[in-house]
Amino acid sequence: MATLEAAARTAAVPSPAADRARYDRATAHLDGPVAVVDLAAFDANAADLVRRAAGKPVRVASKSVRCRALLERVLTMDGFAGVMSFTLGESLWLARTGVRDVLLAYPSTDRSGFAELTGDPELAAAVTMLVDDPAQLDLIDAARTGPAEVRVCLELDTALQLFGGRVRVGARRSPMRTPEDLGAFAELVQRRRGFRVVGLMAYEGHIAGVGDSVPGRPVRSRMIRLMQAKARAELAERRAATVRRLRRVTELEFVNGGGTGSVESTVAERAVTEVAAGSGLYLPRLFDNYRSFRGRPAALFGQPVVRRPGFGVVTVLGGGYPASGAAGPDRSPVPHLPPGLRYDPMEGAGEVQTPLLGAAADDLLIGDRVWFRHAKAGELCERFAELHLIEGDRVVRTVPTYRGEQRTFL
Repeated sequence: MATLEAAARTAAVPSPAADRARYDRATAHLDGPVAVVDLAAFDANAADLVRRAAGKPVRVASKSVRCRALLERVLTMDGFAGVMSFTLGESLWLARTGVRDVLLAYPSTDRSGFAELTGDPELAAAVTMLVDDPAQLDLIDAARTGPAEVRVCLELDTALQLFGGRVRVGARRSPMRTPEDLGAFAELVQRRRGFRVVGLMAYEGHIAGVGDSVPGRPVRSRMIRLMQAKARAELAERRAATVRRLRRVTELEFVNGGGTGSVESTVAERAVTEVAAGSGLYLPRLFDNYRSFRGRPAALFGQPVVRRPGFGVVTVLGGGYPASGAAGPDRSPVPHLPPGLRYDPMEGAGEVQTPLLGAAADDLLIGDRVWFRHAKAGELCERFAELHLIEGDRVVRTVPTYRGEQRTFL
């Protein structure tokens, strides 16, 4: 099994040509499209996350992995502890398959899941629910089938507010923003039979998920860095005050924050006890534009060349796998190997075929493979039932994604 020492030994970065040759050799016996994970890159990325976390545990964001075999792999590595899940159904499934520390990072209205959770003390001990409204407690109680105590995590709104609140920078998540908001709600939860506050979560997506070095956009990059510096300082003060307020109500087991793009700044806060990360394991294209770290693309998908419409053009099968979020060019996958390919601006990444332009196209033959990187991480696994795990130039194991296990949680 992977270790940080092994990751360090294999951390030398191959050339793009060498990577392409390895992936082509490893998958030559497979029909495309195919999805692969380069284990040397995956392990090196994991080791780098642990290094950046500076001794604080990294909780793995499962939505960015969506493959149990790879979740299990990373959880065996020193420095990683627990899973951050995205639905209650997924949380219960992971707990039943052996994950003993699952933090559900989003509120749920899953009544059958509530019934299962409250009727099974072992599940209730393994899963922590995120709650930010009394109505969510009411839903849990209405579906309750047993006396099992529900572990509760509260969430702090991390958005930066400017000009007296008229401008907001950050995701719209929790309605609770101030230490007093959280303290009063924690007191309400603690008074309610069958619930116990055990943690605080605060995800600073405007720092963790926004690159600060956008190619060709120096002014925009500078503005992002200024915004993030202000946001970090404001949030650090407010998060620390919130933790102090909550500890007057209950003994917190954890204070979770951050993401792949903010690991260093998040763990620098004394109030934070753990950091969440997942995308940094696969390193999709949205994480190319950060000054603070450089990873290795580990998850890729290969599409076969099926047409050669003319000079400087090839067409691959499928490939139109857009990422979630506000629509734009940055939500499309990016042709990665061979280098030098780009989309036809009139067609983009297509549902059933994708033309690619560039001089590199003239060296591609029918049946050759073009390797792409997805814009985001785990969403790739919603398009493929299995991942082929590559070591060197061999597929050493083929493992199911969530979809391959017939689990489509969202």
